[in-house]
Amino acid sequence: MSARVTILTGGSTPERDVALAGAGQVVHALRERGYRVTVVDTVTGPLDDAGERRLTTPVGKAPPTAVELEMLRRQERWSALVEKPALHEADLVFPVLHGRQGEGGAVQAILELADIPFAGSDQLGSAVAMDKDMAKRLFRLADVPTAAWSLWPATDKSVAHLGLPLVVKPSRVGSTVGLTVVHNLEDLPAAVADALMYDDQVILERYIDGREYTVGVLNGKALAVGEIIPQHAVFDYECKYTPGMTQEIFPAEIPETLTRHLQHLAAAVHMALKLRDYSRVDFRVAADGTAYCLEVNTLPGLTSTSLFPQSAQAAGIDFGDMCDRICRAGLQRAAREQSRHAGE
Repeated sequence: MSARVTILTGGSTPERDVALAGAGQVVHALRERGYRVTVVDTVTGPLDDAGERRLTTPVGKAPPTAVELEMLRRQERWSALVEKPALHEADLVFPVLHGRQGEGGAVQAILELADIPFAGSDQLGSAVAMDKDMAKRLFRLADVPTAAWSLWPATDKSVAHLGLPLVVKPSRVGSTVGLTVVHNLEDLPAAVADALMYDDQVILERYIDGREYTVGVLNGKALAVGEIIPQHAVFDYECKYTPGMTQEIFPAEIPETLTRHLQHLAAAVHMALKLRDYSRVDFRVAADGTAYCLEVNTLPGLTSTSLFPQSAQAAGIDFGDMCDRICRAGLQRAAREQSRHAGE
């Protein structure tokens, strides 16, 4: 009998629309491979056929407003959600979620406590990766270069050390939401205020002038390196989720030595943060050839324009095979856990 997989998606984070669009892709891919798939929105609950059809709606140019997000958060009831048969009767839950509540460890902790097997990284890896300050500390311990940074509030000396331009962003939010590149110090307070709308922890980071690359990691193995060339100065929300706004080259047209170096660093990051199943690691390479790790995504986007599927495709793994491999890794882990419990 085919495995029962529940896609857990939606959420109440700024990346809600991205998650829903990705879920639509995963649902189709897994059903084509014989999985029995159910879809659950963490806000509205299990989706019927009409709800699933809405998953094909394109991601907008901007995230939901703060008012919309607050309304979503008020509807989200995790204690009731984990009791639904769609979750606790599933062989595997496949989270297609983004943002702090989605991939920051809270969802993973709830699933672990409810003894519900799920794909992707566990609570610890998810939380550490989402917290950019903690992640960057682990990058350094793993000898992976990363741009100098400081948490807000920062002293004048710290800001001077970082220099201008300066990247200001929420520490525990993805998709470049709330990010500003500050060119003048008088603009710093406004940039911090914008970031604080999305997280109470704000990070200031030295701007790395260079070319941007990304590397997918699947079951511990680095996939193809891709180069990202956005139309805007920053690879922002609009460029990430609007077709045609970014040139994405897979595999990147770079020397083999740089390809292998970025793949080595991506695999090292995945291991250092104790991640599982899959991740995507982003870099900037400066003019002197130094590769700086920007961040790691434990639940990378799975929309039609997302980078992780392109990294897999360039490595010879199509979207359906990629989803299948993620599910198989989760199902095998669940079987091992069940076997261990039976032997206790």
